[in-house]
Amino acid sequence: MEFDPVLIAPRRAHSVAQGFWHDRTINDDLDACVASCPDQMALTALRAESGETTRFTYRELATMVDRVAVGLSRLGVGHNDVVACQLPNWWQFSVIYLACSRIGAVMNPLMHIFRERELSFMLQHGEAKVLIVPQRFRGFDFEKMAAALQPDLPCLKHLVVVDGAGANSFEALLSGPAWEKAPDAQTLLTRHRPGPDNVTQLLYTSGTTGEPKGVMQTANTTMANIIPYARRLHLGADDVVLMASPMAHQTGFMYGLMMPIMLRASAVLLDIWEPLKGIDLIRHEGVTFTMASTPFLTDLARGVDESGLAVPTLRTFVCAGAPIPGALVEHARRVLGSKIISAWGMTESGAVTLIQPDDDDQRAVTTDGCPLPGVELKVVDADGSALPAGQAGKLLLRSCSNFGGYLKRPQLNATDADGWFDTGDLAQLDAQGYVRITGRSKDVIIRGGENIPVVEIEALLYRHPAIAMAAIVAYPDERLGERACAVVVVKPGQHIDLPTIVEFLKSQKVAMQYMPERLIVREAMPSTPTGKIQKFKLRELLLAP
Repeated sequence: MEFDPVLIAPRRAHSVAQGFWHDRTINDDLDACVASCPDQMALTALRAESGETTRFTYRELATMVDRVAVGLSRLGVGHNDVVACQLPNWWQFSVIYLACSRIGAVMNPLMHIFRERELSFMLQHGEAKVLIVPQRFRGFDFEKMAAALQPDLPCLKHLVVVDGAGANSFEALLSGPAWEKAPDAQTLLTRHRPGPDNVTQLLYTSGTTGEPKGVMQTANTTMANIIPYARRLHLGADDVVLMASPMAHQTGFMYGLMMPIMLRASAVLLDIWEPLKGIDLIRHEGVTFTMASTPFLTDLARGVDESGLAVPTLRTFVCAGAPIPGALVEHARRVLGSKIISAWGMTESGAVTLIQPDDDDQRAVTTDGCPLPGVELKVVDADGSALPAGQAGKLLLRSCSNFGGYLKRPQLNATDADGWFDTGDLAQLDAQGYVRITGRSKDVIIRGGENIPVVEIEALLYRHPAIAMAAIVAYPDERLGERACAVVVVKPGQHIDLPTIVEFLKSQKVAMQYMPERLIVREAMPSTPTGKIQKFKLRELLLAP
């Protein structure tokens, strides 16, 4: 694969000189862990359905990483080859990324909710050489789906199945044989180690074009966020990090996979979010920190309140993805005893604004935090002129952790010559520099921290024979932040209901989380003189009593 991270070189000298880029990779940190704390618990992973728990010390983790890295090399994976991974929060996910980093390969995390439509595009666009999937997860046969996709993906040479029974199983190909003891192992493990500016992660994000965009990140860009993030939150080697948010999202990847290793700390993974299992893990593993979207915080606080099981070790909960209701902060503070930290970020940059740990709790309710070191924010009007504090406009971001660009689509990088990135969000800054996201200029709904690609779903609805016009708009939800409502105009003599729409989208292989959960049928759409649907009027309609 030829990567084109064109946004890296122009800012390298400044970022290094300012101390924002550290010119090291996750390999350096894992090696340091083995040298300084080999017998410390590095990773604990619980499978909720089976109750199976797997643990690795740092010494054991590094051995497995080297084993899988050599195994991948045996499959022909080398420098800049893409290894796609559609796994839940299993230990194999962490090991695969670290193994890719050993041999200079690029990991492409894929959400386990993705189905044929999303996967076929991402795997083709990213030219994945290897796809690693679970045999089954939550009742779905991933092996069968992936095998059906492979013939139409000429770059995809290998399908590897965790818990598989055949010759293509993860256990047979990668984690079983002691590949690390082979005579050529050290050569394979060292000859293509990536540099800090090489692409190390390819992560797709939903956009307004109807197709996902491949975000390219390097060690320097990700670590430029993780280091000041951990410092602001006073995290260190004594912390135990719980990650129940998917590691195929930047939240899970950066703060559940990479950050614990960089801190010489311990990570605890949970693959299916169940509040009581989360509470049990926090209590038995001594979890001190976690980060997730608002629904996780709601569920955890309710679970502790109803069960009476306290979580005294949980010091900090970083909540991002949607504004946090004031009542939730008050409830969570009372029953959890944790500091609730509001944050804002993007796949392209990581979490770049957080409130300070010693801020008043109201800051978490009224703002999305203030910038980390190396991060600048600017709110501008339609002409690009900076707006004063308190006025809402387009939010621009200039950050040491900004991505290297969108794969094969540099024309969409939305970054000007001075390094300002158009986030697509609307926001306002207060006099102290704290930001509040007030809306989104990009047409994306965030449901429980998961972006719904509105344009793509609308395009599919237009294919339904009964629908003349369609729009997907958000409506507020106390737990998930937002849900999706389909607003449609039907053709003369036709009828449609929500179950019919859901079944139609299922037939188009759309992920369940992307389905509209409410339907409004109208005789006509509110529109501009040019015929553009006025979605703000539809949102007002949904908010009307």
